[in-house]
This record gives sequence, C-alpha cells and structure tokens, in this order.
Amino acid sequence: MKPVSKTGVLPKGKAALAVLLSLVLGYAIPQLSAQPSNQVPNLEGLWDGSFGIRPVNGMNVPWGEDNFPVLNERAIAYQQVWEEIIAPKYDCQPASSPAIQYDPYHMRVTQWPDRVMFRYEKDDQLRTVWLDGRQPSAMDFSVQGFSVGHYEDGALLITTTNFVFDVAGFDDYNGIPSSSQKVVTERYWREGDELRVTLTVTDPMFLREPASYTTRWLPAREGYQLKAYDCDPEASRSMVKFFPSKYD
Repeated sequence: MKPVSKTGVLPKGKAALAVLLSLVLGYAIPQLSAQPSNQVPNLEGLWDGSFGIRPVNGMNVPWGEDNFPVLNERAIAYQQVWEEIIAPKYDCQPASSPAIQYDPYHMRVTQWPDRVMFRYEKDDQLRTVWLDGRQPSAMDFSVQGFSVGHYEDGALLITTTNFVFDVAGFDDYNGIPSSSQKVVTERYWREGDELRVTLTVTDPMFLREPASYTTRWLPAREGYQLKAYDCDPEASRSMVKFFPSKYD
C-alpha cells in the first residue's frame, strides 16, 4: 500500500474528495439526528379527500355552530357587499388556506429531509413546507403564503404566514376575506390508514378569535394519478350569467 505522500498530505484529487465527504457527512449527520426517526411520521403518498371521505364543504362545512369564525365589523362589512358571482375564484384564482385543505380533491405528500411538498389536485397548487429553519423575506408573499415546519411527537407541525390579501380568502362560500396578517397552523398525523390534520387560522384584520377544524384523507385507490385542474377562465365564468345579482 502506497503512503499518502512524503509530507503526509493527500494528492489534490483525493484531498478534494475527502473535503467533500467531510462536508456532506458533517451536514447530513446533524440533519438526521435532529429529527429522531420515531418522531417523523410517514405522511407520504397520494391521499383522497373527495366526496364520501368527509362531509361536503359548504357555508357550514367544515364550519359549524361550535367553530364558525367570529367576524369583526370589518369582515362583516366586506361580507355584506360581496357576492359569489364576482368572486375571483370564478376567474381561476387558486384557493388558499384554510379552504384548499378541505376542498374535495386528492393531494400528494412528498417528504424530503429539508422540506415537505403538498401537491393539490385542486387548482394545480404546490406548497413547500421548509424544515431547515429558513424564514420568509419581505418579498415572500403569495396566495399560499410561506410555510415552515418541524416534526414533533409523531406529527408534522406547520406555520404559514406571508399571505396576500384575498377578498374571498377564507373560503369559497361565505364571502369572508383574509389579509396579509393571516396565520395558519396545521398539525398532520397518522391514525392507521388515515391522514389527519387540525388546522387553525388567525387573522386580526377580520377575525375576533382563531377558527379551527379537523379533517382527514384516506389512501387513494391503486393506480390513481392526480388530474390536471386545467381551469379555463372563460369557461369558469360561463355559469355566472345564471346567478341572480344583489345589485340588479
């Protein structure tokens, strides 16, 4: 076996490889040890949240007497002038939290060491939940906001901030807006074959107190693939002419 060198220094190629390996291992080991395997739930897969899996969403679902959002005067004023036929959702504007998690469609969850990806069949939306400790910048505002998370006690905990204002951002039915101060927290866990979430939303611009619901998904049938939402703005608005307007 040849000695390393007369000076005890690795040749350039081997030295570079050694440095690279040390950097990779030095980064990977803390990342893995920071999340004990018994605390990281297996959420991966294609999940079915369509009709039949849970109650149909509407004006009172998932909201009911016990958890309907308590609106302040500003939200009530918006609600009184809003009508569904002018809502941006009819122009293929994507739904955001807390509505998109309850819409009756499938979603795919992919877990990586530094992030979790949620691909929603509804509106062809992709959410990234960062697990590496990064924080949003002043430019990171979007319809889906900016999500950070971590694993704890066998669950995935997510906090999402940096939403843009949406005149119907709370849901598709009640005409409740949401602001850039909206904060959504989610807790995902497994119960047997079920994927469950408890979602809580706060928004001091429009809500007097937090509103929350819990729902579930079941595994998609074998062979199912996410379908393209393929929203056409003209087609999506074609039905509006049949709706009576409060302003006529």
